[in-house]
Amino acid sequence: MEEYNAKAELSVTASSIRITDVTQDGDTLTFAIASQKSNSSVGVCVFRTYEDFDWLQQNLFSQENIPGLQGIIFPPLPSKALPSQSNTQAKSVKQLGFLALGQGWQSYCKALEFYLQQVATHPILSKCKPLDIFLINSESPGKQRGRKGIFNRLSQAVEEMRKESHKDVDTFFQNERYKNTNLAASSKVATEKLLDIVMTEQKLALACGHFSTSLHLCVNQDDDPAVAFSKICLKLSDIMEAVKRNFETVASNNLSTLGLGLDLESRYEEAEKEMLFRRTCKLIELESAKRNTEKAKANKREVMEEIQKSTEKEFTLISSVAKQEIKRFHSSRANEIRNFLVDWCEKQLATAKEFAGLYSQYLETCRNLYSQ
Repeated sequence: MEEYNAKAELSVTASSIRITDVTQDGDTLTFAIASQKSNSSVGVCVFRTYEDFDWLQQNLFSQENIPGLQGIIFPPLPSKALPSQSNTQAKSVKQLGFLALGQGWQSYCKALEFYLQQVATHPILSKCKPLDIFLINSESPGKQRGRKGIFNRLSQAVEEMRKESHKDVDTFFQNERYKNTNLAASSKVATEKLLDIVMTEQKLALACGHFSTSLHLCVNQDDDPAVAFSKICLKLSDIMEAVKRNFETVASNNLSTLGLGLDLESRYEEAEKEMLFRRTCKLIELESAKRNTEKAKANKREVMEEIQKSTEKEFTLISSVAKQEIKRFHSSRANEIRNFLVDWCEKQLATAKEFAGLYSQYLETCRNLYSQ
């Protein structure tokens, strides 16, 4: 695979990156990605599949000429969507959570859009040449074979769960691992609880719709609409239709704001956990190198000392990058979750005001019906 220059500048503005459309062909989703050239009004639009996104992620992992790469908290790429007709909603929700809900894969598109924006604003990853190729080249890059990076080389180490509990030599990272474990668990629980609420709201909306239709069926076409019973059934049908729309709107607000925010937070906590684990693996490698140097015979000591120095240098670089990443991560995540919460509150407040006014009108109408 072609070697890419990690120092290249991004040729589009990060804030302009949008996924404007998605089309489905069997099990394949194709996304239209629009952006704007830097210092120009020229727009760019490319079409990408999930394989292209995966190609980009693998190339981000594989920039071996970047010192301390393993200390980076990589923006988490959502799991691949499988829009097969054989996949029920329950299967899709189990796989993707909030991203499986919403009309026309809107939530999934928003998550992928946010992923690209996060990569494009990252101080190191934004200079990765494959990102520029992904955003402006008309040809699909996903057909190329990705290189195996640090994640592939560490895949066997992931199975060694004992390393996760290995005591750190730096209290900063030891405390961060503890906080990450708690926050990851809390984020997961909060996401699951809100997902249950949204799905319940959707079920209630469906039930209200059926009830509204049933009330209409209670009125025969031959009945005089002026008859009290017919009037009441028709009015109750309208009210239940309004209740249905309220549930739908509230569920949509939960999904498009706080739901996406919690989903992103949960995936980012896992991304930080992976970074901390990679650093722990390097720490264990360094401690092993030190022990080997101490035990080495005179004729091998020089070689072992060189290995120890090389490993120690790598570990120091990783730790340095990791500390910067963690500070940036906490600041960024706090701002993002705050924005999602503010958006959530504003949308739910607007919805509550709208339907409160509508319900007041229906209440007055019902009073007039009974007073006649």
